[in-house]
Amino acid sequence: MIKQILYFGSPAKISTELKQIVIERKNNEGNFEKITRPIEDIGVVVLDHPQISITHLCIAQLIQNNVVIISCNQNYMPHGIMLPIEGHDTQSERMRSQIEASEPLKKNLWQQTIIAKIKNQAAVLEYFQKDAGVMYGYAKEVKSGDADNKESTAANYYWRHLFSEHPNFSRHPKGPWPNAVLNYGYAILRSVTARALVASGLFPSFGIFHRNRYNAFALADDIMEPYRPYVDIIAKHIYQKYPEEQELTKEIKAELLKIPHIDTTIENEKSPLMIALQRTSSSLVKCFMGQQRKLIYPEIKFK
Repeated sequence: MIKQILYFGSPAKISTELKQIVIERKNNEGNFEKITRPIEDIGVVVLDHPQISITHLCIAQLIQNNVVIISCNQNYMPHGIMLPIEGHDTQSERMRSQIEASEPLKKNLWQQTIIAKIKNQAAVLEYFQKDAGVMYGYAKEVKSGDADNKESTAANYYWRHLFSEHPNFSRHPKGPWPNAVLNYGYAILRSVTARALVASGLFPSFGIFHRNRYNAFALADDIMEPYRPYVDIIAKHIYQKYPEEQELTKEIKAELLKIPHIDTTIENEKSPLMIALQRTSSSLVKCFMGQQRKLIYPEIKFK
């Protein structure tokens, strides 16, 4: 079942009753309305306004049902994620295999991850009628652990050509527009990636490549890499649709909030991104537990 995304961008009171989330807020006519949604149908809740109140009981029930709660800061950018501590009935066994994973295994998993990412970036360039031949060459040259940092080499080419009509563009969190679009989209992607990992019984802080001691979602940052190009497609379309825009409007955020539901192709089957992430996370568990060597990632296809 595809889980719903609830976005709150205006004042609201949020509580729970009989396993339903209860939302009280003003409607477009200025009258108070009360809306309910089954908690079991929800996958992500985005809190994007300073005048939102939510009860602790509601938070507890959302987390119990593996709902990601995203908090946005005063600049209306995601800055916090709340996830369940427990996500699977064999969690301790799975976490132990994750922690005890050998360096050769982690290097092999990172190699697979970067190859998948670069190939998907190449597909995005082709979709926007950019030359991508060199990207496929980079993908073939990725070594164990990406020892030669082909990810960075490919990224330089990719961003320079994806936004070639923007002469001053460089990919940086604090860089020029549409970096803010990418930042917001990646934050949504990171949240649903962390959700999938926790649901599979893995600990999102222990990465296979990212190891920053202050990063609570290092593994999510690893696993989301081949999925980033899906966000890039949306960001590029937004850039084309709103060429003069410089702010994250409600319309732009609405398009970015569709990310968990966009179609992906994984093992030659169509699947919403949120479901694909579950399959990737499950394959990662099997790799950690020695049951297989191949990570299952989506392939961007347009035919």
